[in-house]
Amino acid sequence: MATKLSQADLQLILEFTVGLAREAGALMLEGSEAIRASGAADEKKNSVDLVTEYDVRVEELVKARIAVKYPTFQFLGEETFAKGVQPEMTDEPTFCVDPIDGTTNFIHGFPHSCISLGLISFKRPVLGVLYNPFLDQLYTATKGGGAFLAQCGRTPVRLPLAQPPRPLPSLSQALLGVEWGADRSAELVHKKGESFKRLAGDPKTGVERGKMAHSLRSLGSAALNYGLVAQGGLDLYWEIGTWPWDICAGAIICQEAGCLVAGSRTDPLDNDVTDKVLWGRKHMVIRAIGDSESETGVEAQKRLIKEFYETVEDFDPPK
Repeated sequence: MATKLSQADLQLILEFTVGLAREAGALMLEGSEAIRASGAADEKKNSVDLVTEYDVRVEELVKARIAVKYPTFQFLGEETFAKGVQPEMTDEPTFCVDPIDGTTNFIHGFPHSCISLGLISFKRPVLGVLYNPFLDQLYTATKGGGAFLAQCGRTPVRLPLAQPPRPLPSLSQALLGVEWGADRSAELVHKKGESFKRLAGDPKTGVERGKMAHSLRSLGSAALNYGLVAQGGLDLYWEIGTWPWDICAGAIICQEAGCLVAGSRTDPLDNDVTDKVLWGRKHMVIRAIGDSESETGVEAQKRLIKEFYETVEDFDPPK
């Protein structure tokens, strides 16, 4: 029988995971300084998708610490997966780790990369920690325990930051998170470009299906995009090509902050982040929305997700 984690269990695991994230963050800072000093970086796939020795070192650190503290827990990590190790997803507790999310930012010294530590139980995220050591920004959540943001040593604040959540009548009033991703093939760049044009464009000036959103933002880190949606800084984030370790921790943080986490346009809008959604490679999340006279916040979330998917192009991610 699979191990069932209580709220008390999750709280103890969270304390361990936060400490681990800060230890890994210190290693990230060391790596960033070393890269600046040497100018050296090992490239993988292309100049956009960079991986460094510190990606591997951080994951090895995390994996070793978890193996000692929770030897029965399974482990799924980006660098481990890259070596061809893909454990079967079971009901047992499984740490899902991206050692450095936002590696391109990390290489360039753009201070928006983080370690993403998620815990999956019964094939669903139940705990998440995101830590950006460059800005000392820590997002945390446990299932049923709420989501919080702590910055620069200050007392953690419950998410979303706006209480009650602000309304969001339409996409035209939204700040949208999007990313170009690592695959820059002509077909994908064209489809993403068309999608971004529609989201940003003014229909009154001839942009077909234009939504004229307030603006589009590309932070360069899927995990931190989820954190921004959880806090309410971004209204919605959409990406195709993300992996479980990119979104696992962020998904539970967002769910606990009142967000709706969704998969592809054909997946149900039930806020159930199953293993199918985690591995689906197509992900969207929309922030908590306050009720209005005409609809509930959840109804507004679902309406806007459907409208978004009707606006953008669909495509299969690179393998």
